[in-house]
Amino acid sequence: MKLSRRTTTAAALTVLALAGTAAATAPASAATATKATVKATATYNGACGTGYKVIDSTPVGNVGKVFLTWNESTGKNCAVTIRNAPGAKIYMGVELNIITDHESTPVSDTGQYTSYAGPVYVNGRGYCTEWYGVIGTATGGDSGHCG
Repeated sequence: MKLSRRTTTAAALTVLALAGTAAATAPASAATATKATVKATATYNGACGTGYKVIDSTPVGNVGKVFLTWNESTGKNCAVTIRNAPGAKIYMGVELNIITDHESTPVSDTGQYTSYAGPVYVNGRGYCTEWYGVIGTATGGDSGHCG
C-alpha cells in the first residue's frame, strides 16, 4: 500500500510540474507571437511647430509615414517623414512641393537620421501640394489638399 501511495504521489507531482512548466511557457510564447505580429506605427511628433494640424499621412513602405500638415493662419504646409521606431541612422528624406501650371522647386530634407526627416515648409495658400517620403529603400507620397 505504501509503495502504491508513493507511486501515485510521484506521478501526481510529475503531472503538476509538467503542467506548471507548460503554463509558464505558454504565456511567454503567446506574448512573443503577439509582439511579432503587432508593429509600431509612426505618429506625428509635432516637428512642424505650433498651429500645424495633420491633414494627411501616407505610409512609407512598412517602416514609417510621411505627414502633411497645414497652418491656417500662415497658409503654409509642412511635411515630415517619421520612422515607426527610432533606430540606427539610416537614409531618410522628405519633399514638399506646390502644384502650379509652371515648374516649381520642391523643398526637401535628406540625410542620415535616427527617427525623422524634416520639417520642410511651402506657402500652400491657393495651391495644391505633393509630398514624398523615403526611409532606406522604402518610399511613399501623394498629392492634393488645395489651400
